[in-house]
Amino acid sequence: MILKRIELDFFRNYAHAEADLSPGVNVIWGENAQGKTNLLEAAAYLSTARSHRARYDRELIQFGVDHGFLKGEVFSKGRDHTVEARLHRGERRQLFSNGVRLKNTGELGEVLNTILFCPEDLSLIRSGAAERRRFLDDAICQLRPRYAVSLAEYRKLWEEKTRILRDWEDKPSLLDTLDDFNLRMAQVGAVLIHYRAHFIKRLSALAPPIQQDFSGGRERLALRYETVSTVTDPEVAPKIILEQLLAHQQNHRRAELDSRQCLSGPHKDDLTVEIDGQSARQYASQGQTRTAALSLKLACREFFKEDTGEWPVLLLDDVLSELDAKRQSFVLERITGGQVLITCCEDDKDVSAGGKRFHIKDGELV
Repeated sequence: MILKRIELDFFRNYAHAEADLSPGVNVIWGENAQGKTNLLEAAAYLSTARSHRARYDRELIQFGVDHGFLKGEVFSKGRDHTVEARLHRGERRQLFSNGVRLKNTGELGEVLNTILFCPEDLSLIRSGAAERRRFLDDAICQLRPRYAVSLAEYRKLWEEKTRILRDWEDKPSLLDTLDDFNLRMAQVGAVLIHYRAHFIKRLSALAPPIQQDFSGGRERLALRYETVSTVTDPEVAPKIILEQLLAHQQNHRRAELDSRQCLSGPHKDDLTVEIDGQSARQYASQGQTRTAALSLKLACREFFKEDTGEWPVLLLDDVLSELDAKRQSFVLERITGGQVLITCCEDDKDVSAGGKRFHIKDGELV
């Protein structure tokens, strides 16, 4: 798939910007704090309706303005599409595909898929489980609309159950609804676990060879899915996982009431990353951390290609600056075959051979 054109109004530091992109490599260069990363953030938002740097959409709207607009012209599945995101301060965003308003964010993934790698992705290895769950969720939501719907529902259920557990001693009648929330959370949670397990299984086959190539054959990467302890096989049908989740909830009911916290469910899942049999989070060097995170993202790219038949748009933010020449060459050789948007501080004509170069200064293409 190809992001042929992107248009922005009042997004971050762009009052207005338009760019016709190459189907190959697009180098976006300029000094720091000019808007290079913002352009990649906008491209990613058009596929996931999420920002990797902002918790709320209002943070994406230019200061002093009440609205923002993003538009992408995309070629995928053999035809042209137009996707739009209309952001409003104090109101819900609106997402459109070919002029039709979308019911959920997962529908964007049916038109445009992106894989983003940025400096913050070091936290994918170094930080807690929440960062790795976000990585899983962002990828699977683009591929499986049912997962995106289930994830949105699970988050709402978790918030409501958390309120019940927090307030039940002051309002004992809240406990009358707890069983209903538990049942629905288990039903939806079983779907999440099932999809995550199958995604990680495929990623476990794709990522290790990339890490091995990165390291010249010296490093062995391994992935393991950690979920609710009563789930003996997360790859089985959701209806089987459901019964195991209900058992876990029952075992932890008293502990949840006492702690006033939701202790049972896939919101505590983790993706364990190991290098040479040791926890990457605890023992990996800075270089190993960076290449392990990049290996996961490149493995995702290959997964998308296998699953959809098309390369996703690869967004690389300042990925080359921290790599030695050998690893830079490996990355550039590995990203052939699809569209790439890559940022750097200097105009590198070798990287963009056969593609396009964009110079950004003060939120403008110059």
